[in-house]
Amino acid sequence: MKRRLFALYLPATCLAATMLVPPALANAEGTPQDHAHHATPAKAWKDFVQDTVDRWLVIDPSFAVYQGAHAQDGRLPDWSEAGLKARGDFLRSVIADARAYTHLSAADAFERDYLVQIAQGQVFWLEDADQPHTNPAFYVNGGLDPNVYISREYADKPTRMKALIAFFEKVPEAARQIRANLRTPLPASFVKFGIAGFGGFADYYRGDARVAFADVADPALQARLHDSSQAAADAMAGLAEWLRGQQATATQDYALGPGRFARMLRATEAVDTPLDELEAVGRADLARNRQALTQACAAYAPGKTIRACLDALYADKPAGGPVAAATAQIPDLTAFVRAHDLVTIPGTERALVRESPPYNRQNSAYIDPPGPFEVGIPSIYYISPPDPAWPAEKQLKYIPGTDDLLFTSVHEVMPGHFLQFLHSNRSPSLVGRLFVGYAFAEGWAHYTEEMMWEAGLGNGDAGVHVGQIYKALLRDCRYLSAIGLHARGMSQAQSERLFREECFQDDGTADQQAARGTYDPAYLNYTLGKLMIRKLRADWTAPRGGRRAWKAFHDAFLSYGGPPIPLVRQAMLKEPAPRSAF
Repeated sequence: MKRRLFALYLPATCLAATMLVPPALANAEGTPQDHAHHATPAKAWKDFVQDTVDRWLVIDPSFAVYQGAHAQDGRLPDWSEAGLKARGDFLRSVIADARAYTHLSAADAFERDYLVQIAQGQVFWLEDADQPHTNPAFYVNGGLDPNVYISREYADKPTRMKALIAFFEKVPEAARQIRANLRTPLPASFVKFGIAGFGGFADYYRGDARVAFADVADPALQARLHDSSQAAADAMAGLAEWLRGQQATATQDYALGPGRFARMLRATEAVDTPLDELEAVGRADLARNRQALTQACAAYAPGKTIRACLDALYADKPAGGPVAAATAQIPDLTAFVRAHDLVTIPGTERALVRESPPYNRQNSAYIDPPGPFEVGIPSIYYISPPDPAWPAEKQLKYIPGTDDLLFTSVHEVMPGHFLQFLHSNRSPSLVGRLFVGYAFAEGWAHYTEEMMWEAGLGNGDAGVHVGQIYKALLRDCRYLSAIGLHARGMSQAQSERLFREECFQDDGTADQQAARGTYDPAYLNYTLGKLMIRKLRADWTAPRGGRRAWKAFHDAFLSYGGPPIPLVRQAMLKEPAPRSAF
């Protein structure tokens, strides 16, 4: 998922918003929890939301641009100490001021709690986790990617080229702020990630970014683009080189610790389940999927070991390569969703498939959906090739099998992220359109993989089932690695072993995913979100006809935009308080 989710990073335009009531809230009553009593605010709630969003766009222009608020084009966040303090002060004011609204309609009360939770999560990453000073990912994923100007055709090329030049002109100062902020020694995996990220940006700035605008016949603009991109590339290369110098003193001190990890879950996802219980839930899902894999492999590759079964799955490489195969899968998946009446597909937007750029290959696949204020812009589904530095056998194993790729396409496009953002971009709430949470987005996308199999994708074919379970096991090991790495003293090598031995991942994926867990402690949200959605579906559809109510459930769930799932559960089931349930 490329569009900035509200968990690891502080991922709109000043358009008036008409707040409608999401379907599940139509007959509910507001149930604010633990809100301070203040004098009646001077502004109406909708005016407060609009003013808050307007200020948010200025404080985080990179977020604004990715939402389609192109009045902020060419700007970068202020990452100076003063700028970081201003961001924290703003977020705390949002929390306090929003809580002063105590007599609201059900829809507005939900939106208030949603907004407060988003701001609390951002304060956690900004100050409690202290990511600006400890984690290069805060910057790599927080505004330095100019892809929006290059890949999204929201304006003519000269207009986007000017925005890109303005962006490049601000990168050197941003690099100085980053260098001043990051405190050494850093964890070894963070150093490696930063080298790849900053170094990749350097190559991209002076390479593909220039090539994308080579056909603009304006010599003055071309000269400005060349000079500004070179200065920006040099700044990024300087950061990468500085980080290379930190390798000798790099540490293994990546863990948040159990207390901070628990605070992360409360602040970002409204999940307050004790860690022992969370870990037990993850181990149970791992055991469930391992048993299912054993059964599926017995049908798919009778008499063979699990490893041999998966080797057979991966030996069936997609004809023409994964990009061509994924392009062909999307219309078939769309037709399946419609034929089985699983969820509404709004609009006529498209998802295109491309190879991911070199600076952003830390995941095998991801999608970059347009923001809610873009019009007629396609989503881009990126698929990463293997690292050319790997041995040939490791590279070959990294390329997905056809049935494995099928569920990547389910996850990223239909009915996963692409469809989910079609809904969130149309949310009746301005907050719902802008702020999509990590567990909501990744939980939904992962949930759809198993849901599609249950709905009949593959017509019972054992190989297709193996492909679905294999993806689920990857997310189970993310879940357990996140808890292990950050709350249980697990080493990166132990996490890598977990991915290989318990979840049967290939060496390249195991290496990549163990490293990711150190700098992305919230990547347990795939399985965490999936399990909460499955439980909510069971509870909501039970009195409504079970399977016959799936489409109504999916449409209602997606109507909220992307809040913490416990808030959605509270609203849809009319429970007295938000709670996580698995």
